[in-house]
Amino acid sequence: MQCPQCTSEQIVKNGSIHNGKPKYKCKACGRQFVENPQWRPISDERKAQIEKLLRERISLAGIVRVTGVSARWLQSYVNELYAQQPRQAMVRSKKTAFDPAMG
Repeated sequence: MQCPQCTSEQIVKNGSIHNGKPKYKCKACGRQFVENPQWRPISDERKAQIEKLLRERISLAGIVRVTGVSARWLQSYVNELYAQQPRQAMVRSKKTAFDPAMG
């Protein structure tokens, strides 16, 4: 077994995670990891689908149900999208016709 970060083979067992899978630690770089993690990155297609559902004003719980992402990941993704939005609001004054004869 090799460290995913530095490819060193100086690996020691370092406890286990919540579901009982063994956790390992690299003595060379200190990185902790699990062999064969189940985590998979969210694809660009899935992100595009999520953004479309957000524009359709679907609830976060509904998006989690439909797409299969975790609620925690979705909330952090929404926060990331929100932070990218410009902070300026466009304010327009109402144009009212003023007739001096009306007083």
